[in-house]
Amino acid sequence: MNAEADGLPEPRRTRAAACIAAGIALTVLDAAMVNIALPSAARDLGLTPAESVWVVNAYQITVVGTLIPFAALGEIAGFKRVWNAGLALFLLAALCSALAPSFEALLAARIAQGLGGAAVMSLMSGLVRHTYPIAQLGRAIGFNAMVVALCSATGPSLGAAVLAVANWPAVFLVHLPVGLAALIFGARVLPDVPPQARAFDLGAAAMNVAAFGLVFLGLDLILHWPVPGFVALALGIFTGALLIRREMARAVPLLPLDLLRIRTVRLAIAASICMFAAHMVTVISMPFHLSAAGFTPVQIGLIITPYPIAVGLLAPIAGRFADRTASALPVAAGGGVLALALILLGSIPASLWVCGALLLAGVGFGCFQAPNNRAILSSAPRHRAGSAGGMQATARVLGQSLGATTAAACFTLAGPWMGFYCGAVLAVLAGVLSLARR
Repeated sequence: MNAEADGLPEPRRTRAAACIAAGIALTVLDAAMVNIALPSAARDLGLTPAESVWVVNAYQITVVGTLIPFAALGEIAGFKRVWNAGLALFLLAALCSALAPSFEALLAARIAQGLGGAAVMSLMSGLVRHTYPIAQLGRAIGFNAMVVALCSATGPSLGAAVLAVANWPAVFLVHLPVGLAALIFGARVLPDVPPQARAFDLGAAAMNVAAFGLVFLGLDLILHWPVPGFVALALGIFTGALLIRREMARAVPLLPLDLLRIRTVRLAIAASICMFAAHMVTVISMPFHLSAAGFTPVQIGLIITPYPIAVGLLAPIAGRFADRTASALPVAAGGGVLALALILLGSIPASLWVCGALLLAGVGFGCFQAPNNRAILSSAPRHRAGSAGGMQATARVLGQSLGATTAAACFTLAGPWMGFYCGAVLAVLAGVLSLARR
């Protein structure tokens, strides 16, 4: 197998990896920085807090509904072409968001940015699969997981720094230099994956957007407006059932049911949903838990910092280890360690000792993420890497939404402490699912 068939040759591989990492950083930093800018944007545009949240929701719902269609489009039209077009749209929409004269214009720009972000995110894993040789795949996934963790940790601080010297539109403009550099270099160095000769199923894509969009809209509404929330959720599930029935008979469906027939992929995707749900419960519950104990926002930020740092440090190590052994035991151990950490967080009083438990939680999540993602990408056929990556990204977003809904329900029923125990159950389930694929 030549170098081009099993990854890119050096130095093109390193340059392509830098472009992919830049795309990852842009999408992660955007989410973190926009959250920080919401109060300022709401004040300038005359919005209530509930209205301003839709600046985030419009983006997220668009992303989750279009991840899988863009992954399929990447296989058909070419990874590089769709990734570059998505990044260009993301940057243009960021500029439009900064210049938006009204709330309606800002929402339209955020929906367009969601389309661009979905195209970039859905093809990242597929591009990684074609950039690195299979022997270094875990290392590459671990490096990208480190980029995500570090951007997640620094995003709020960067957003606050931008707002300290400029108005809220600037949080959209700071993406442009790095994004333009990635766009220019990406056109030259990203892998040239041959497109597949099949038609893009517009009907299935529309049903996918409707199914995922309605489900996530329902999950968002259900705690505040139960009736509309349940209606949207039911319609989304019904549309999803129709889509599955439509796709079952297709050899290469847009909704990658063919990949879910692979036992390792199926179990790793399910484990990923559970683990990201446990992760989201942790990051949502922790600030409320510490705030109730009297800690200031600055102190809460410092106490939580060990969690993303541990994830970022452990992910590359776990990825390298996964290249040497395909065992599911390290992945299952990561779920067990996170579960233990969450039980400790729910049991000990909110104090500086929480830092140790959060460090342990970061170790568990960091050990899980890269090896589990490697199992998904390496078990799927190489020509289906785009769909495998899209499904992996969808599992992540689905897990995060499940975790957010679980945390909100726990707040309503008991308090933030209950979220830690629910997260522990989800982490244990992720570990059991991982062991089942041995």
